[in-house]
Amino acid sequence: MYAENIRFVLVGTQHPGNIGAVARAMKNMGVERLVLVRPREFPHAEATARASGADDVLAAAQVVDTLDAAIGDCGLVIATTAREREHNHRVIDVRDAAQRIAQEAVRGPVAVLFGGERAGLSNEEIDAAHLLARIPANPAYTSLNIAMAAQLIAYEIYRARGVQVLAAPGAVPLATVTEMERFFEHLDAVLAEVEFRDRTASGTQLKQRLRRLFQRAEMDQNEVNILRGVLAAVQGRRKVAGSKCPPRTS
Repeated sequence: MYAENIRFVLVGTQHPGNIGAVARAMKNMGVERLVLVRPREFPHAEATARASGADDVLAAAQVVDTLDAAIGDCGLVIATTAREREHNHRVIDVRDAAQRIAQEAVRGPVAVLFGGERAGLSNEEIDAAHLLARIPANPAYTSLNIAMAAQLIAYEIYRARGVQVLAAPGAVPLATVTEMERFFEHLDAVLAEVEFRDRTASGTQLKQRLRRLFQRAEMDQNEVNILRGVLAAVQGRRKVAGSKCPPRTS
């Protein structure tokens, strides 16, 4: 179950050969689950050829239409990036990311996101991640082939798993992506009810900043339930207050 909890998610992969090369890198390092979000071509003979013996990983690969379908049940989501800084996101070194993956996979599913060959991950896709993993490279040429990036991260995960990893006694799983989305929807609803205004510079960034704030917190399931209880209490008080208002007269 531990190995099955680690999944590599390829988003919008253009070249089927890269899918096969990633599958080979995964099998080399004992990562078993591959999820493909909107691949251009799969299955494909070139993917099979580049897999070079990792046919079982390709055969078990899951193909989905949306990122939510790929990561909805994951407690920790890490996106890959070659850049050192991302606005309002916590960026950690790939070795530190591998340690986190190894630790959290004991508790539940973990996803590592890889973007397409042309543009990488979109801002919206990056917003779904709790952390960004940076692979250090030559500043003059930081771009890595997706299979190379997958190989490096899989190797670091393999190293991290070589150290005995134990879940803390009574550890509560991190809130899944689906549970976090329900929380964000609940928060949006309460903000609208209390007429909390967006006072960011552009007037359009409040929701995105709140999302990134709570993503960085990496809340567990109990913590999300507590916050949703607070939001429900706010809604309840507003309903009680509203019921005490005298009816309008014409």
